Amino acid sequence: MAMDKTVGSARDAVSDIGDGASIAVGGFGLSGNPMILITAILDAGTKDLSIVSNNCGVDDWGLGVLLKAHRIRKMTSSYVGENKEFERQFLSGELELELTPQGTLAEKLRAGGSGIAAFFTPTGVGTQVAEGGLPRRYNPDGSIAVASPHKEVRSMDFAGRTRDFVLEEAITTDFAIVHALRGDTHGNLVFNKSARNFNPIAAMAGRVCIAEVEELVPAGEIDPDSVHLPGVFVHRVLEVGAGVEKRIERRTVREA
Repeated sequence: MAMDKTVGSARDAVSDIGDGASIAVGGFGLSGNPMILITAILDAGTKDLSIVSNNCGVDDWGLGVLLKAHRIRKMTSSYVGENKEFERQFLSGELELELTPQGTLAEKLRAGGSGIAAFFTPTGVGTQVAEGGLPRRYNPDGSIAVASPHKEVRSMDFAGRTRDFVLEEAITTDFAIVHALRGDTHGNLVFNKSARNFNPIAAMAGRVCIAEVEELVPAGEIDPDSVHLPGVFVHRVLEVGAGVEKRIERRTVREA
């Protein structure tokens, strides 16, 4: 692999993301969304996508723009409450949803990027997360077309007592798209405050990771102790500029 991983345009960066691809997408709410790359995928007309991301943006921003255009076949998420179109598509049977506890989703992505096939967690024991039957896709008449499977539960001694744990499989995807504050030509990334949310672990899980960065610097300019994600996980870097539009879901301010 060439050490200079920069690409000249968003269109070139996503050109090999084909119909039916799986993509891990960084961001939490609207913080840290790789909006330039999402828009490039939208413009390319790519469809039948399987997306892994904490949430699906809102109706007109983030992954919501792909959803509105009916480009997403399946979402693996932990929170879907800010998107009315998401609710409509899911309840009408147009969209498949694998609803996953937030910490479990984060660990599934991290495990996938770390070469760990599966892990045991107490989260979800005694619920449909472990027992199965959670609706993943509905029929148009409201009946369940696809339900979540039963998962292995094992009792183990941990921290001085016996507890039940559910087996969760890791997640890997064909691609990952992420947004970073700064990156160098070797792909080392620095994220800005709360944008350092699902971006690093999404990047790890993708077999090909594409990063949009607000500032691109030469290799060696970022202090190694300041690197949040090593370039070994990143395959393409696109500079989008510091003026890229960012949105806030709900702005709350204190009265004067």
